Amino acid sequence: MLGLIGAAGILPAAADVTTPYSMYGYGVLGDRATSMQRQMGGIGYAMSSGRQINVMNPASYAAIDSLTFLFDMGADVTMLWSKEGKQNDNSTGGGLDYVTMQFPITKFMGASIGMLPYSSVGYAFGNDIKHGAVENQGTGGINMAYLGLAGTFKGVSVGANISYNFGNIVNDVYSIPSNTGQSLVEHVMEVRDWDIVLGAQYKTRVSAYNTLGVGVTYSPAKSLHGRTWVTIQALQAESVPDTVGFQHMAGKYGTPNSFGGGVSFSHERQSRWMVEADVTYQLWSKVKYDPIYSSADPGVMVFQGMQFADRMRIAAGGEWVPKLRGNYGQRMAYRLGAYYCDDYLKINGNRVREMGITCGVGLHTPQDKTMINIGFEWKNRKAHPLPLITENYFNITLGVNFNERWFWQRKIR
Repeated sequence: MLGLIGAAGILPAAADVTTPYSMYGYGVLGDRATSMQRQMGGIGYAMSSGRQINVMNPASYAAIDSLTFLFDMGADVTMLWSKEGKQNDNSTGGGLDYVTMQFPITKFMGASIGMLPYSSVGYAFGNDIKHGAVENQGTGGINMAYLGLAGTFKGVSVGANISYNFGNIVNDVYSIPSNTGQSLVEHVMEVRDWDIVLGAQYKTRVSAYNTLGVGVTYSPAKSLHGRTWVTIQALQAESVPDTVGFQHMAGKYGTPNSFGGGVSFSHERQSRWMVEADVTYQLWSKVKYDPIYSSADPGVMVFQGMQFADRMRIAAGGEWVPKLRGNYGQRMAYRLGAYYCDDYLKINGNRVREMGITCGVGLHTPQDKTMINIGFEWKNRKAHPLPLITENYFNITLGVNFNERWFWQRKIR
């Protein structure tokens, strides 16, 4: 765990995020999905496999083979086209997204450890004002370093992820008058907190080759710990920031009660296929969020136009392997999915919404254990009823899932 926390410097919270919508709240939220799961719309609550890591539901760790060690890491590249009124813009971003590993404890227990983004912030834009201009920039996010454990008994698996959430969110507002020097108002949110996700899964055979699975998760609402402050600085030689506001986050910021559920159906004989549908519901409207502002802050009206709303995400997807013992193309995994999300942000009375379609393939290496997952995603984000900024994304994801039999010992005759 300490090694993964130390890796935070090379694991930015979803480096592909470049959207003005991320300036509000905690930024753009992640859903703990790996590259393989993102190719199927971001499903995973009912999914359990000894070949792929599923952080979305910690109960899935119990499905790992007692001789297997899994290591999965993913990265992505994002191309964004945005439109606000008659103004068009485009940008490109990307980077390392997550690192996870999974290993057995006993025949009926498994564990996982890793790091994923909880939320992500990244934007830069400007506006002309009377006698000058205002520029807004934001970076950072919240990372989640977790340790999970799961066990199974008579078809029922239960598990938990305990995570250390940490990171800085920095929102900068530059005031650029036409006749005097520039100034910077900086809002910093420094999160240092713990969280827990509980999960359960049940699988049953409905026939010789078909399996039905269900899964649920729950994360309790809690106060978010850390500290936040506002500084003002005149951007002149030898000037230093002046702290004009400071507060501890406990009791003033929080995270919501979060519920997840899914149903899967799978078939395995000469071929293998699986389909799943998931629902996520988070009670963000009940969450405390009480930021501090400076009366001299030129961006205060922008930030104050935001409210939290309950978040709901619906996703469906599936995977198909044409022939388990066929040629290379027949043994590839083909994936497809789609999702729709009413996000947790309401900006000046307008709800932010997302929808997307996904696809991808899983490519076996010559050893036939390690799999390379290549995925493609188109996503649309805009507000409703006024669209505000309309964004279209094209994401390319790459995940490498190492599957090793580390715990197998060859007998000496």
